[in-house]
Formats: sequence, C-alpha cells, structure tokens
Amino acid sequence: MLLVYTHKITPRLRYTFKHICTRILGIPVSFTTTIEEFIAHDSLKMSYTKQPLSNEIFIRNHELLFEQGLSDVEINVTPWNATKCFFPTGEKSALPFDIFAASFYLLSRYEEYLPHVKDDFGRFTATESLAFKEDFLKQPVVDIWAYELKFILQQKFESFIFPKRSYSVQPVIDVPMAYYFKGKGLMRTFGGAIQDVFRLKLKNFYDRTMVLFGFKRDPYDTFKWITNKQKQFNFKFIVFFLIGDFSTYDKNNNINKSEFVSLIKSVADYCKVGLKVSYYGLDDIGILKKEKKKMESITNYELESSRNSYSKINLPMSYRNLIELEIKNDYTMGYLNYTGFRAGTCTPFLFYDLDYETQTPLLIHAFQCIDNALLKHHSQLDKKQELQRLMYTVKQVNGTFSIVFHNYCFGNETKWKGFRKLFTQVLESTDEGKRN
Repeated sequence: MLLVYTHKITPRLRYTFKHICTRILGIPVSFTTTIEEFIAHDSLKMSYTKQPLSNEIFIRNHELLFEQGLSDVEINVTPWNATKCFFPTGEKSALPFDIFAASFYLLSRYEEYLPHVKDDFGRFTATESLAFKEDFLKQPVVDIWAYELKFILQQKFESFIFPKRSYSVQPVIDVPMAYYFKGKGLMRTFGGAIQDVFRLKLKNFYDRTMVLFGFKRDPYDTFKWITNKQKQFNFKFIVFFLIGDFSTYDKNNNINKSEFVSLIKSVADYCKVGLKVSYYGLDDIGILKKEKKKMESITNYELESSRNSYSKINLPMSYRNLIELEIKNDYTMGYLNYTGFRAGTCTPFLFYDLDYETQTPLLIHAFQCIDNALLKHHSQLDKKQELQRLMYTVKQVNGTFSIVFHNYCFGNETKWKGFRKLFTQVLESTDEGKRN
C-alpha cells in the first residue's frame, strides 16, 4: 500500500490519487495528515504538500486539489521527456510538475465547465481543448505520467512488487439507424420512394424496392457480420441501439415493430447491449427513464451502459441524469472529428462532479477513435497507420483501446470501403481474446 502524507485530505485529492495509483498502477493508496504515522510506515510512501519532511519521495502540490469550485487556473504547458506537462513544481520535487493537479484538470473535464465556443449541436469541440492547442491530444498523458511516477517509486522501493496490467480492446458499435429501408412504416417508406423519384435517385429507388421485396439485404443490416465477428473473440463488443421516438434528430426504426425488437434480442445473445440516448433524452430525464425501461423490457436485464446521440455531453447534467437512473457506464467521452484522448487517459475513470465536489459511481469509458474521424484520412493505408499509431500509444501504457464504429460502416457504401478490415485489425491487436 502507498501511504501519502498531505496537509489536508480533500475529495479531489482522494479521487486523483486513486485513479493514478490504483486504477492505472494497481497500488492501493491511503492518506494521512499525521507525521508520526507517515514515518512509521515501512512500505511505499510519498509526501504531497509544500515542503518535504525529510528525504522521502516528495511532490510539491499545486493548489488545485485543495480548492473548491472553479477558478481562473493559469496553465503554461512545457515539454517534458517525450510528452508535455503543466503546473510546474520546485527543484526539491521528484517530478518537475504536479502530476496529480494536472491529471485532475484533465479527468474532471475542468475546461468544459469554463466558457468556450460550442459547435452547432452545443458540443465541446477538440479545437477548444488544451490538449489540442498544446499538441498533446494524441497522447494518454495521465497514463504516461503515472508510469513516470511508478519508475520513481521503483527506484526508491526496489523490493516492492508492482502489479502488471495488460492492454485490452473495447469495441463499441453505435446503431443510430438499424435499417436504411426496412421497418420505417408506410408513410416514411412511401415518402422516401417519392423523394427518390423526384430527385432522380434511381439507384436508391431500385435498392429500396429490392430490399422491401426481400431480394436484397438492407445496406445498414450488418448485424450478422457483427455477431459472427463477435463469436471469434472472448471479449465482448457493446452495441448501442437508439430506441427513442422519431424526431428531427433521431430517425431510427420504430421500436414497436417486432422485427426491430427481435434484432436487439438476437444481438444481445452474443454482445452486450446498451442504450443510445436520443437527442431529446439528453436533457430530459423523463424521456431517458422511459427509454431505459423500454430497453430493459427488451433485453430482460438491467441497463448498465449508455452512449449519447451525436456524442453530445452537457456537463454535469448529462452525467447526473445517468447517475440518478443508476446507469453505471458511459461511452460518450471523445471527439467526432479528431482521434485522441479527450480526458487525457486510456483508463476508464469515475466522473467527478465539480459542482458538488464529489466522486460519483459513473464510470467513463472514453473512446480514442470513431469511424467518422478516420474519413479525414483518404487512403486505406493512412487509415490503417492512424489506427496502428493509436493502438501502439495505448499499448505503451497497457491501457484500454476503445473505438466506436457504426453498423452502417460495415456495409457496401463506397466511403466505408475497407472499414471491416480496420475493425478486424483493432480486434486482432490483442491476442488474449482470440478464440481458437
């Protein structure tokens, strides 16, 4: 166990130390404000305060973990080893910056509470982030910093056996629309056909007719391929279905149709199934509760995971609604147009509510890549290399590589060509889950 001496134990301090020391490094951590207890401890220990007590491992603290609420935090990012850092410390500190304050700033999404420019959907964008502006978005800096701390601890406590963790993969399948032509109801189907004719989309009209009469598979119906791929691996994919009411933003199939219900049930036989929260459900807990109950009635098990439509997060309300409804996992944290590490980590982390100054039970699974972001790379080789670079980065810290693919990107549409191979490439990046 690592014992940390500090002048004041705060919720922010507990939260950050436990993510870095326990979630990433696998070391239990406890805290003391008593010097005698600290001196008597005969295993891993460090001090986190303004001045060292003796010759122990000492990290000079920034004030961030001892504050409450939001303040105008001054940040100067500087290069350090092969990465970046901020919140500098003095010469006596074992690290040239306060790893814990810097990590808390990123994990709590402190910057998303501060004034910023939003996009048309009201989302916090990558270009507004400190990581993008200072060019460390492509690195899981929190995990990298944690391993630097581990090295310092190993040098001081040579006999301590540090636990090891392994690289893992978390594939996410997002289903905003299960079928492109099927299951839309008479009015939507007829209206779509009329539009095809008037806009001279004759191929679309032909495909629609062939699908509706059963001569051709719906272009978005890639679920047989997905479940067959799942059968090849021990780790579970998680598939998020949108089941909210039809609206301007949400245009999925009608959940009251038996074919759609049967599809969800069949996928749930092989993969984990979660709820893709509808656009209007993001801000209305009543709608979210209704969608949660409906999904649970279909799968016959308690809903544990959700992902928001349009990858939109309104902090802190989006997460408070999930917590109130006892949804345990969120898979929304990430950027649509850029690959990288939105919260600076590739380790799932608990949501910290800055308004209430408390650690919550909601576990955030931040994704590093979504299929849409790969479209910026025009050639298949460029897409493959971007994925390889990201996976290599995560492997260096034995983290979790989380990627979001939509059901339609496994279809035959030209712009999604090669995405089945890219998805398989990710799955095969870990040998542990491959079935014989």
